Amino acid sequence: MVTSLIRRMIQTAFVIFAMTLIVFIGVNVIGNPVDILINPDLNQAERALVIQHLGLDQPLWSQYLSFIKGLMQGDFGDSFVYKRPALEVILERLPATLELALCAMVIAIVVGLPLGLYAGLYPERISSRLIMTVSILGFSLPTFWVGLMFILLFAVQLGWLPSNGRGETAMLFGVPWSFLTPDGISHLLLPALNLALFKTSLILRLTRAGVQEVIMQDFVKFARAKGLSESRIILVHILKNLMIPVVTIIGLEFGSLIAFSVVTESIYGWPGMGKLIIDSINLLDRPVIVAYLMMMVILFVTLNFIIDICYTLLDPRVRLEGKG
Repeated sequence: MVTSLIRRMIQTAFVIFAMTLIVFIGVNVIGNPVDILINPDLNQAERALVIQHLGLDQPLWSQYLSFIKGLMQGDFGDSFVYKRPALEVILERLPATLELALCAMVIAIVVGLPLGLYAGLYPERISSRLIMTVSILGFSLPTFWVGLMFILLFAVQLGWLPSNGRGETAMLFGVPWSFLTPDGISHLLLPALNLALFKTSLILRLTRAGVQEVIMQDFVKFARAKGLSESRIILVHILKNLMIPVVTIIGLEFGSLIAFSVVTESIYGWPGMGKLIIDSINLLDRPVIVAYLMMMVILFVTLNFIIDICYTLLDPRVRLEGKG
């Protein structure tokens, strides 16, 4: 187990190094950063001063070394728009995105896992077929359209829920959270449901497929032959074994919820990182863009590492392979 974890840590380091190259080339090399970052109305002397201040007059290898040095120190430069450190601007918006992603993932797991388990155990029932039919809609309907329909129905027509902003927040460990206040929960509910729709369908269908595969295995038949109760067979033998692929999807999809919640945050005016990165791209705020991209890289490789540890704990074959 230790050997496999060390191997994964080395692979993770290589992935992060490769992504620093890609991010640096994408932001600093492709196109002409001078034309992008500097106001065209400046005269030549002012342009030269700005180029020198940004370090764009240095060779690329020197710029890359400065880029790596800044990353290791957590220094992504100051935002061109907010006039503050880019990492500080990102971290200020991080709690809102984390809260939205966590709420959406909890909804997806609480709804998708039991329904997928039921549909897999009783595939011939009409209710199971109805569940699978509805899950297709979760895959098919565009997120932005569902978000607009939610706003039209629950905010405009019925007036049950607000459609914009984060609402009232309360402090916990020095961080503002919406789920701690009734007004914040009402603001959180619509965007979380919108963001959870696709993930719920994905977990549901994956769970159903896993149940149908595991239920045919010999150890399940043997457990039934021993006279074990159906609830014990489901919880101990079926659920534990189908959780291996489900854990992978949950981990990766949680990362995607954080990284790609741009559409949902834009529709509902949710003040998270997704809305921030859209504004930064429109305003060409390079330090914020770089900080966001590198945070997403670190997030995904960390989630993959945690998933590998969960694999090892859930599947004895992985531990045996590591010993081998």
